[in-house]
Amino acid sequence: MTDKDGTDIGLYGLAVMGQNFALNIASKGFSISVCNRSESKVDDCMEQAKKQNVEGVKPFKNMADFVASIKKPRNIIILVKAGKPVESVIAGLLEHLEPGDQIIDGGNEWYENTVRRIEMCKGKEILYMGMGISGGEEGARFGPSLMPGGSKEGYDRVSHILRKAACTTDDGTICCEFVGEGGAGNYVKMVHNGIEYGDMQLIAEAYDLLNLVCQYTPDQIAGVFDKWNKGDLQSYLIEITADIFKKKDDRGKDPNEYLVNKVLDKTGNKGTGKWTCKDGAEQGVPIPTINAALTARYISALKDERVAASTELKPPRKPLAITEVSEFVDDLERALFAAKICSYAQGMSLIKTMGEVRGWNLNLSAIASLWKGGCIIRAAFLDKIMKAFTKNKDLKNLLMDGSFKDQVNEAQNPWRKVMCVAIQCGVPVPAFSASLAYYDSYRREKLPANLTQSQRDYFGAHTYERNDDLGKEGVKYHSEWNKPNVRSTL
Repeated sequence: MTDKDGTDIGLYGLAVMGQNFALNIASKGFSISVCNRSESKVDDCMEQAKKQNVEGVKPFKNMADFVASIKKPRNIIILVKAGKPVESVIAGLLEHLEPGDQIIDGGNEWYENTVRRIEMCKGKEILYMGMGISGGEEGARFGPSLMPGGSKEGYDRVSHILRKAACTTDDGTICCEFVGEGGAGNYVKMVHNGIEYGDMQLIAEAYDLLNLVCQYTPDQIAGVFDKWNKGDLQSYLIEITADIFKKKDDRGKDPNEYLVNKVLDKTGNKGTGKWTCKDGAEQGVPIPTINAALTARYISALKDERVAASTELKPPRKPLAITEVSEFVDDLERALFAAKICSYAQGMSLIKTMGEVRGWNLNLSAIASLWKGGCIIRAAFLDKIMKAFTKNKDLKNLLMDGSFKDQVNEAQNPWRKVMCVAIQCGVPVPAFSASLAYYDSYRREKLPANLTQSQRDYFGAHTYERNDDLGKEGVKYHSEWNKPNVRSTL
């Protein structure tokens, strides 16, 4: 390929993810043009390419030259902050693109924005894709999970580049497949992040219990997570959690202090968890573990209020003292596994529902395969999730798969014991509790919703359906609840 022919692909936006993804693509043997609004970022990228002996990266400091450098039909990945920055970059690119060219948004974006941009670009004969990218800095550089959606024609044109850049697992799974039309790629990445919120909160609660109930040191907690990472809980987040508890303070006065103890207990968020919770509510899909995780982040942000409340609101007078610590740790391992499965089940149910609403024809087994490597929620049990949806593509809920059903059923007694200890010790476990409530609600043939619906009919005449042979499908009734019965013929 000569310079006259142009580079294979372009990438605009050279913050951490963009720079590393550009170097990744170039290291796989493709030529890539790079550009950024801030010219210093272009220089930084080229410096890193030189340090890492990566060839094929072509730098540009203005949009026109950048676009002109890419062979036609052009394919350009943008990795900039969602919202107005994306709009600005798209507007700039459209001044120079030609019919048949393609824009690929690799950032976290609200899926409806992607749907709107697809239609807008279609009017200019430009292809548009929304592609979720997961894996952080390391994943972007060495092999992320890629969730492309939008134009299937456009994906087919760049799939050879994306699949080379994506993570390939030890069993040969390439973590890049076309997800579906429209905003499907962004949507799946959004729910991935929602599951990630739930996963991280569950792990944090497990840590809290090991710390406060078992009174384990960071070294001991690291040992627990190392052990868990060799069993059913094997995953990226469990692995890095063990590493976190081993790290000593690299900035403070005491080099023997553990760094995790010096980190302020306030968790940030960039919006994808909130989007997931919002759309769960919009679609009427229960995702209580993810909701609880988002709420926990919001509560953590109330640091000053919590400090003040800690002197006024009292803990339990007689916290429960566990007699067998090792048994509790074993119970906690099983409880964490069951709670995590509930969180994944909620996320997959949301994806399935939206796929049906939008007509995206989503393959849930293939989506699970995208998360096997390169991404933050990669875990050993994703193989089982793949098999579950391969065996039954119409599976309503992951909890109804034979393998997961048996494991969660067997874990429920240890799970309940852990909850009892947490509650009696005053240790908040909102995500664990939400997962268990989800399990208990989903397994119930009858819920107390009959009372709630009766209340709605009482104060608002919202009507109700009957569960006996008087009730005909689709027929609604209203009663005067505060008046004497007057028998009527139904």
